[in-house]
Amino acid sequence: MRFYEPLMDEKIERTRDLGAEMQGALKRGEFHLMFQPIFDLTGQRILSCETLLRWTNRRYGAISPAEFIPIAEENGLIVVIGDWVIREACRTASDWPKDVTVAVNLSPIQLRSANMPTVIMSALAASGLAADRLELEVTESVLLEDIDASLAALDAINRLDVRTTLDDFGTGYSSLSYLTKFPFQTLKIDRSFITDLEQSPASVAIVQTVIELAAKLGMQTVAEGVETQAQLEQLRRTRCDAVQGFLLAHPMPASMVMTMLAGKDVKALGRS
Repeated sequence: MRFYEPLMDEKIERTRDLGAEMQGALKRGEFHLMFQPIFDLTGQRILSCETLLRWTNRRYGAISPAEFIPIAEENGLIVVIGDWVIREACRTASDWPKDVTVAVNLSPIQLRSANMPTVIMSALAASGLAADRLELEVTESVLLEDIDASLAALDAINRLDVRTTLDDFGTGYSSLSYLTKFPFQTLKIDRSFITDLEQSPASVAIVQTVIELAAKLGMQTVAEGVETQAQLEQLRRTRCDAVQGFLLAHPMPASMVMTMLAGKDVKALGRS
């Protein structure tokens, strides 16, 4: 049994309005990118930056990605918007040092889009970015929907020499099986395990096991959601390859990334 509340209508109306506003958002220049650096274990060298999409609408102001991404997926605009994100990310990263990569998240619809390889090649060619400096991230939920199609799409991406990352590792139902089925080069350990590192020996054991397993399979590991010095120290003991989180840097515009790459103070920039 369910009871009606006026708030239900308000949510439906807002979703409908945002969907309509999204139709012309790209042309109006309402989307922009932010970047969150990923560091080596010393916390001093940037290895990569994760690309984060932001939307500031003319009527509603800043809209959370948690709200507008599902709407974009529902109305099919995620492919067009996602293609723009890949192009912009590659263009931005082409100005970075050659040992710094850029990571872009893919939705299920994007991953299985027939023209995805073409979009990637076009973005790389236009920007001049080397293929191995682009990393495309997918979550386990993407793989659960259509394993065969996802595997074919990932294989096609890897054949372009573009790297692939399994994001939020450890939150799905069959995590370990994906490590043998899919051609990932990097595992991102879910932040839920990192949050508990200080209080839970079990989380420490899980993180250590994942890192050791990934190393044996030739994969790199990234711990996301690092927010305390104690978490960072624990990750150093586990020999994780890289770390990402508010302790080191918040999401920031491309201009600030360039300043950081020039050697300015990490924490001051990350929290500004």
